Formats: sequence, C-alpha cells, structure tokens
Amino acid sequence: MSDDAYSSPARAYLERLALGTRELGNRRELLELASQDTPLFRVHDEIGKQSLLQDDPSSASVLRRLELAYGTAPLAPPEVLGTDKVGRVCLKTMPPIERTSIAPHPWTTSPIKRLRKGYHLRRGNLKPRVRKTQAPEAPTAPRWKMVGTMRRWTLLLLVMVQSSVAVWYMSTVLPYQGAQLLEVVELVLFALLFCWVSAGFWTALMGFFQLLKGRDKYSISGTSTGDEPIDPSARTAIVMPICNEDVNRVFAGLKATYESVQRSGNIEHFDFYVLSDSYDPDTCVAENHAWLRLCREVGGFGRIYYRRRSRRVKKKSGNIDDFCRRFGAKYRYMLVMDADSVMSGRCLTRLVQLMEANPDAGIIQSAPLAAGSNNLYARLQQFATRVYGPLFTAGLHFWQLGESHYWGHNAIIRVEPFMYYCSLAPLPGKGALSGEILSHDFVEAALMRRAGWGVWIAYDMPGSYEEMPPNLLDELQRDRRWCQGNIMNFRLFLVRGMHPVHRAVFLTGIMSYLSAPLWFLFLMLSTALLAVHTLTTPEYFTEPMQLFPRWPEWHPGRAVALFSTTLTLLFLPKILSVIVIWAKGPRYYGGAMRLGLSMVIESLISMLLAPVRMLFHTRFVLAALMGIEVKWKSPQRDFSETTWKDAFMRHGGQTVFGIIWTLFVLWLDPLFLLWLWPIVGALMLSIPVSVITSRVDLGRAAFRGRMFLIPEESNPPRELRATWRFVRNSRHQPPAPTFVQTVVDPIDNALGCAMGVARHNKSEAIESQRQTMVRQALVGGPDKMPNKEKLLVLDDPVMLSRLHYQVWDRSHQYPAWIDEAYADDPPPRFI
Repeated sequence: MSDDAYSSPARAYLERLALGTRELGNRRELLELASQDTPLFRVHDEIGKQSLLQDDPSSASVLRRLELAYGTAPLAPPEVLGTDKVGRVCLKTMPPIERTSIAPHPWTTSPIKRLRKGYHLRRGNLKPRVRKTQAPEAPTAPRWKMVGTMRRWTLLLLVMVQSSVAVWYMSTVLPYQGAQLLEVVELVLFALLFCWVSAGFWTALMGFFQLLKGRDKYSISGTSTGDEPIDPSARTAIVMPICNEDVNRVFAGLKATYESVQRSGNIEHFDFYVLSDSYDPDTCVAENHAWLRLCREVGGFGRIYYRRRSRRVKKKSGNIDDFCRRFGAKYRYMLVMDADSVMSGRCLTRLVQLMEANPDAGIIQSAPLAAGSNNLYARLQQFATRVYGPLFTAGLHFWQLGESHYWGHNAIIRVEPFMYYCSLAPLPGKGALSGEILSHDFVEAALMRRAGWGVWIAYDMPGSYEEMPPNLLDELQRDRRWCQGNIMNFRLFLVRGMHPVHRAVFLTGIMSYLSAPLWFLFLMLSTALLAVHTLTTPEYFTEPMQLFPRWPEWHPGRAVALFSTTLTLLFLPKILSVIVIWAKGPRYYGGAMRLGLSMVIESLISMLLAPVRMLFHTRFVLAALMGIEVKWKSPQRDFSETTWKDAFMRHGGQTVFGIIWTLFVLWLDPLFLLWLWPIVGALMLSIPVSVITSRVDLGRAAFRGRMFLIPEESNPPRELRATWRFVRNSRHQPPAPTFVQTVVDPIDNALGCAMGVARHNKSEAIESQRQTMVRQALVGGPDKMPNKEKLLVLDDPVMLSRLHYQVWDRSHQYPAWIDEAYADDPPPRFI
C-alpha cells in the first residue's frame, strides 16, 4: 500500500467511494470533498446529511452510499428499503412474521417403552400431551385405499412365490442341496437378495403396462383438467433451502422458475423464499448480492424473499420448520425445491390445482427429470433416470397409490397438517444413529399418511427438473449421507400408528444399502464354499444312522439357468423401458439405434460400477452401525472431474482386494473365476473407470455423437434453456464481493449494513461483545478472524458499520483489511 495514496483516511475513503459512484456529478462532489482536510467522521456526516452518531459515524452515510452506487434507479422500492425502529437503514428481505406454534412429538421407538408409557397413562401416572393448536380435520377414508391394499397383497404374493421357486432351485445347485450350515446361510442370503430383485422386477413390469397403456384410472393427475381457476386464498410458498451452494446456479434456476411462473399468468398465487443455512462468509455475501440482483432484474421485491438462519439446527428439516413457524400461517401450500431444482410455471400451477381438487392429499410429489450435466458419468446417470426412471415411478404409483414416497424436493405440501404432524423430534439415545433425523423426507411422508392425508406421486407430470452428481465419488459422498439417514429411519419401523406401506418404505430404504453387504457376504460365502470343497475331504455321511452315502453334486447347467434368470429380472426392466420409448417415438433420444446402443453401453458401465458401489455401501453401513458420524455437505453440481490422485486414494484398496481375491480363486479353481470375473475384474478396473467416466470432454463428445441423449437435451424446455443461459452470463459478470470487501469497500459495506438482520435493543452485554469483537478483528486482521465471528459481523449492522469505520480511520496502524480487500486493485489516483 502506498503511503502517498493513503496519506489521509478521509481522502482515500472518498476516492474509493467515487470509484463506485454511478453519476459523474456526484463523483465530482466526492472528489471536491476529498480535496478538503476533513476528518473521516465528518465525511460520513457530510455524505449522509444526517446528525453524527458518536459510537457509529459511518452509519449516517449508509443510505446515501447506496444512492450514489445505484444512481437515479433506486436500490429497492420504499416499502423494502426503509429504516428500522432506531432509524438505521434496513433492506427488508422477509415479510412480517406471523408465528405459529410447532411442537414435535417425542419418539418412542421401543415397543416395551411404549407399552409401559400406555400403562402409566391409563393409570393416571402420566399426563397426556396437550397441543396448543387445534388439530386439522383429517379427511375421510379415501376411495382408493381398498384398491391399494389389494394391489399390495398381490405384489407380496408374487414376490414370495417367485422367490420361493428361486430359493428351491438354488438349493438344487448346491453340492449338498442346502443340508450343510454354510449352504443354509447361503440360501438365506440368496432369498433376501432375490426378494429385493423380484420386488423391483414386478414394480417395473407394472410400470411398463401403465406407460404402454397411457391411461391410469387412479392417477392423481387425472383428478384435474388443468384449466380450473385457483382460489385467491390458496397461496403457495415456493421454498428453496440452500447451504453453501453454487450461488450463481441456485439463483439462475430460481430466476428461470420465477419467469416461467410470470408467463403462466399465476404469479399472484406464489411467493418465493430462499432459506439459507450457509456458513461460509463469502458465500453468504454472494447470496445477498444475488438476491438483490434477482429482485431488481425480475421486479421480484415483495415476492422473492431471502433469509439466512443464525441458528442452524436440524439441517434442512429444521430450516423448513423455521419457515413454517414464522410464515407458514400465511400459506395453504408449500412447494419445496432443491438447490439444483428448476420447475415450470405450468407444473407449479398444476400441482396447486391438484391439491385444490384433492382435499385428502397432503403431499404430491412430482417426478423430477435429470438434465443439464456435462460429465460423462452424470450424462450416463441422467440417461438412466430419464429412460428407466419413469417405468419404476409409474410402477411405484401402481402399487402404492396415495401411500407413496416423498423425496424432499419438487413436491407440494399442505402446510397446516404438515406443521401440526410432521415436525421431527430427534431420535432418542446416543451415538450416530440418534439425534437429528437426516433423511427427513420419508419420515415426513409417513407422518402425513399416519395423520390421514394421502401422499401421491404425479409421475406423469412434466416440467420438474434437477441435476445429477457429476462423478462417481460425488455420488458416493451423497450415498454416504443417505445411507446414514435411512439406517436411522429404520428405528421408526415399529413406531405406533405408522401405515404398513411406510413401514415397508423404511425397510426398502435400508435395503437400498443393506443389500450391498448382503451381496458381498453372499459372494464371500460362495468363495468360502468353494474353498471348503476344494481343500477338504467330502463328507458322504452327514447324518447319524445314515445308511447310504450322500454324494456332493455340482450342477453347472442349473447354475447357468438360475444366473440367467436373475440377470433377466435385473435387465428386463431396461429393455422394457426402451420398448416403451420405441413405441412412443425415439426421435428425441437420438433415434432407435442410438437409444438401444446407449442402453447397452450404460448397462455395461453399470455392471462395472456395481461391485465398486457394493464395497463402498458395505463400508457405509458398517460405519453407520459402528457410530461413525457423517459430514453433511452440499454436493458438487457440475464440471467436477476425478483426478488420478483422488481415484487412487478412494479406489486403491478395492483394486488390491480384487487382485488378492482373483489370485485366491485362481489357486482354488480356475473355472470358478469365469463366474466371478465380472466382480473382481470391475474392482481391478475401478481406478481408470472412475477417472474416465468423470471426464467432461467425453460427456460432450457423447452429446455431439447423440449418445445417451434425452429429450431435455435434444429439445430442451424453455426453463432449462434459461437456466443454462443465466449460468453462462454469470460467469462473465464481476465476481461477488468477499466478506473482507464487505467490511472495507464503501458501497459493499453499505449494502451489507442494510441487509444485517441482528438489530438488537440496547444491552450492555451486547455492546461489550461488539466492542471486543471489533477490536480483535481490527488488530488480528481478516486472516485470524474465525468464520463464526465473521458471520456475527455480517448479521449485526452496528458491528459491521463500526468495523468499517475503524478499518479506514486506523488504516496506517492496521493496514491488513484494506490490503486484502484491494490486493488486485491499485489505489485510485484521482487527485
């Protein structure tokens, strides 16, 4: 920093302010004031045309600094940009609070404790829990309930019969037909895994018939024609919880969604809320600026709101709870979006119309389509979800009807019963499987259904979109969180009043990950069985008083038949999905031949990745059961490639294990390796497969070759095109200010002070804390300031304003703040 340029704090400050001033006349006035020998505290008084505050001089000029930056176009309407009760400038980012009591009911996960509690309630030893608010009136028994029950009994019968036949056939393959202990364990594992495969097969098969038929008598989408006017009192809040996300991508998707709702002509029925749990100070500053820019671009003041929580409890579900507690009473419905969600105005309007047409519906989940990925891995996954996903989603709807899933985003919720019944208490106990519920969506759906409202999947509704993790490692990071959450949820399996379908949902949730260690154990037992029969003498008399020997028999032909049948159950749904698309027209999938070829290649790569996922998921399950906590971080969204170093670190152990396993089986029986080769070969290739599939250039090359093509790429809807355009445009804009620049720069600081929400009453304790923190920040500089204190400064406009003044007034003594803020920007030399 040049001493000549900053010989006077007031002069340096005014020159910096003049750089950010829009109009030339105002800039000349500031430079004229800079030429005078005026103390810095008088400068703020002169700029703001207000009386001086002795303890906070720079607060007097906050409004004028904003006016200088934005010129004749005001920063925000007067009802948004105003003053608080003590006269400080305040940018109102949220509407007035209308509080509602939300009290989660404590869980009793143990049946024994529940019986004991019921006994004491009947004896009068315990008082029953009394809610402050009146319970919403539950709807009458729905007409579809009996149909759903009959369908699910049919599914259970089909799975059990098919699995029983497969287990019997498997027993004939084993040398002793299941008479030995090792073979019994093998059969039990095979039965569990085959039931899991069979359930997926019948779900996909019914989805195939539903999609091919094109009509569904019990579809929730068929209950509304789509042209009904919306009741003005049926207001809907579109809420988007975020946490340290890519700010440009978040607000690009929100802007595309908002503009789509505007075009639909129903914007008056919707309000938008960005609910931030971000704890990175620079990200928080970027969110402030992105919210303001979005509101100014689309005229969204008073309809697009932004709030950042200072107490981040219960993660996403706690964020939603906070919104409902403060603002839920204003709305009949709430639509939850993820950070990467994009939805069309037509889809949002239809969801509201369906809620209005079905007063017994508590949650309607849209079926979001994945789009917008560039990495090869993400394009493979979005191709799979787009081609095969509708089959399984339609099948789920067929079996579940109004007792279905909620995936936590792109779904509309009836607010009143959600607030009363679906607030989540922590799981009792200690350890990693207790405390805050992580995978909240399945639990909220179960509680909504327990209260009497339906949970539906609108599987045939277009206009709902999301993005996929860009590579295998990022997907596995997400799976680690989901695995922990699903295992925690299984503790609620025996909770009183849960519907059997949602008990089954908890079971399928844990089986999604428990199937991996079961599969791994099955393969290990198969290898152990081979070792036993290779290295030991066969037993011909296995029972007491046995008259005739039992000869161990291997039946390779039956093994081939059983293996082929299992592969058919696994891969037939993919073929059926392609058949549906061929029947309806494959033009937007690259044509019939490319669609079929893409399916084959995707299936082969999935076979290579399946053993890798098996080992990772086995680790995840063991880590959760051993009490190792998971870090709940936001995933990468796009353009994240796996380096060779990361691949060696994450897959190196799997590669070594695959080599050892191969050598051991080769020593025992080389012929058995023919059966095991797809498993061990995939493990040995895990490093290059993980790296290669994460490549962006390969993903783009596949797109140019019209491989793994989906309609959202070949004929993208307007909302997705707008999102991608907004993201590209944001890369050419100046980067958002950092926390340090918010403290130092006159314009950025003025906006930060206006958006501060911690506007406390006078308190000696608060005042003492402010003085201590400002002094420590000034002396230590920005590098030694912890993030927690930076967030407190961002929240408190008084502290932010005082630190801003001290940084400039004592810049000769403590230059670190100004040096870092303008490290890439030379000092101005106007005079």
